[in-house]
Amino acid sequence: MLSYFAKYSRVVLVNLGVFSVSVCGAAQADSAEETPPAGLSVSARYAASVLVFPVGRVDLNARIENSQYIADTYVEAAGLAALFTDFDISAQVEGRVRPRGVRPTRYSHRERTGHKVRNVEVTFPGRVATSAVTPPFGSWGVPPASDDDRRHAMDPMSAVFILSDVLATGETGCEGELPVFDGKQRYDLRLVDRGMDEVRTRAWRGEARVCDVYYSPVSGYDPEDLPSEDEMRHPLTIWLAPFADHNVHVPVRAHTRAGFGGVTIEAISLDVGALE
Repeated sequence: MLSYFAKYSRVVLVNLGVFSVSVCGAAQADSAEETPPAGLSVSARYAASVLVFPVGRVDLNARIENSQYIADTYVEAAGLAALFTDFDISAQVEGRVRPRGVRPTRYSHRERTGHKVRNVEVTFPGRVATSAVTPPFGSWGVPPASDDDRRHAMDPMSAVFILSDVLATGETGCEGELPVFDGKQRYDLRLVDRGMDEVRTRAWRGEARVCDVYYSPVSGYDPEDLPSEDEMRHPLTIWLAPFADHNVHVPVRAHTRAGFGGVTIEAISLDVGALE
């Protein structure tokens, strides 16, 4: 049981990372308009639990101003998971908001497991996501992500800008497929709209848009790193709270049934406001 918790706690934290990118994306709901959006800031903290046991937390700060966006997030094990794994991730993203969509310019993350530290930086020359890794990966996966796989792919923190554009228009809800490259692994996030639902967390309560996110690996995976059939079968369900004054949707709750007891992620503090 202890070794299972140690293994699964990392899956929990990966889910937390996927969950947190929605904040940065949702904050830029007006990217399809010709007029640059007003300055906006989002600060949030989330806590994750398996059954009733705390296992992780995420801190996120995002800022959108003058057609540019910048965000940073920090993910770490906490509570019960911290007893069995020593793990954290810090990530940053920068990019531009254009009339026809979002264009990331730089993404980086630092992943630490015990005494091992790896730094990954992704840039986007010619619309092909390209990574520099220190120290290098021992393997780039079987097969590695090709140029075609990485062409027009976004980093994990920019990908959900596409979803937020759709939510802002209110035309089709949460639908579509997002191509993502994290520096090694290339995967798709398939989005399915679940309508509206009442949600209550420590940071927010009210009616929220519900979106299922299915994870589908494409390339860049070593066999031992591929998610299990159970992990892919169960989506990460996200509740996105509308902030009408800022035309923004921010995730306030997420849940997945994958793994032992499932994982619940909830906002415990949240601040959305215009830049002064």
